Amino acid sequence: MKDMLVRLINLPEVSNEVAVLLKKESIVFRRAIAPEKHLLCAWVLEHFGEYWKSETEVAFSRQPVTCWLAQRGNDILGFACYESTARNFFGPTGTLESERGKGIGKILLIKSLESMREMGYAYAIIGGVGPAEFYEKTVNAKTIDGSEVSIYGNLIRKS
Repeated sequence: MKDMLVRLINLPEVSNEVAVLLKKESIVFRRAIAPEKHLLCAWVLEHFGEYWKSETEVAFSRQPVTCWLAQRGNDILGFACYESTARNFFGPTGTLESERGKGIGKILLIKSLESMREMGYAYAIIGGVGPAEFYEKTVNAKTIDGSEVSIYGNLIRKS
């Protein structure tokens, strides 16, 4: 898996999509807050595994919390973290399989990248990309040459 670079100037506007999902599906997008840490981290563990749970925990050590979430009522539908594994890195991010295709992941990505831009970054790194086509299409991200040897290269793994 390679890393990608995305320019944070002129990100796509998603306010209309946010309004439509709120009206049609009662989906709210917002930054997570500290009292929810145990709930969101348990959800990430259940749906995406231990590594992403660890990265999500780090997002809660930042002030403000560097994690966006999508929720319907009391149900978490998706999340997106940034500045968890490294400075200026986006990820991890995930949406429930049953909720994919609605634009939730796109909105969480854009909200996170906007937050990174507000921190003063002009570009962001999307680390260890799985769906490169999604990032290319959504935010015009470009693969970083030579990044197949990444920050995750010597990650300790269970035997």
